[in-house]
Amino acid sequence: MSDAVILFRDALQAIYGPLDWLPAPDGQLHRFHVPGDRSGSRNGWYVLFPDGLAAGAFGSWKAGAVHHWSSRTPADPQEAEQVRQRIEQARRQREAEQRRRWAAAESWAARCWQGARRAEAGHPYLVAKGVKPHGLRQRGGELLVPLFHDARLVNLQRIAPDGGKRFLPGGRVTGCYSTLGQVEAGQPLYLCEGWATGATLHEHTGTAVAVALNAGNLLAVGQHLRRRYPDAVLIVAGDDDRQTEAEGKGNPGRIAANRAAVALGCGVVLPVWPTAAPLHLSDFNDLATWRAAHEPA
Repeated sequence: MSDAVILFRDALQAIYGPLDWLPAPDGQLHRFHVPGDRSGSRNGWYVLFPDGLAAGAFGSWKAGAVHHWSSRTPADPQEAEQVRQRIEQARRQREAEQRRRWAAAESWAARCWQGARRAEAGHPYLVAKGVKPHGLRQRGGELLVPLFHDARLVNLQRIAPDGGKRFLPGGRVTGCYSTLGQVEAGQPLYLCEGWATGATLHEHTGTAVAVALNAGNLLAVGQHLRRRYPDAVLIVAGDDDRQTEAEGKGNPGRIAANRAAVALGCGVVLPVWPTAAPLHLSDFNDLATWRAAHEPA
């Protein structure tokens, strides 16, 4: 067992926590389970070149970060060039594997979508959220939310009856979105996080909504919408995570919405909470369902 393998594993463990295996020093891309990720998933990847000045790279497809590593600082320009070439080789391998994962998930999404039936209005999740199916499909007990990129179905978000959500493993998410309604020039186009929030906005405003499906995806989707629908009036409809803010953990929904709106140069709206609304409510669907239950018609 070489020192480089141990040092490289130390670098991995500094980011991901304890690992009970040793990296393979063969210059090939390998996938691994990241501690804390869903059981059975292999979102982590690494490449380790052991000969000469040992170097490599590693990261997580889920987290998105890429880390470069070498066993020591290059001693001369020749070693620095060797490290640069190996990092570039690792990048090409990672991107090739990512394209393969995306293609496999896209094929899986197409098969699932084509074989699914129209979603039932009585699905427990839709009933709990107080919204209509709006073109969703259903496979067994799961609702299927389609994600598109350049008008092509590339992934699905699967929503269980209890509200649990999962994307297809390996599927593309960044820059992908689901839509409700027809985008029209000069009319509002709302951009939000969750599908139920998007359904609520569409039902209450009658205008189009693009659903990014997570806060970190708002900006990437907004940039795509700017290019695809330059004449629409883009508005970010953010979540307001008041409970985490009260706990001193920040307000990721509000922060992500404001940052996206500033970068996109567009408007932003957040829920306006009645005094009696509990702190755990955070989005426009939460507000609508709470009002339906607690305020007179």
